[in-house]
Amino acid sequence: MKVTVDLDQCEANGICVGIAPDVFDLDDDDVLHIIGAEVPTGSESDVETAVAQCPKAALKIV
Repeated sequence: MKVTVDLDQCEANGICVGIAPDVFDLDDDDVLHIIGAEVPTGSESDVETAVAQCPKAALKIV
């Protein structure tokens, strides 16, 4: 499973980081980064929740 972020839509509010901190990271400039090319095994459910909870629909599972 992979997840992407549309940085033009992302508000960097950090909901995804709170749900799946092993997958998402906000840097000091409030830019969201996805850690790793693939979602780690065992984190799929958290990523699905983070995608569903993103208020700007900036996250997509691909």
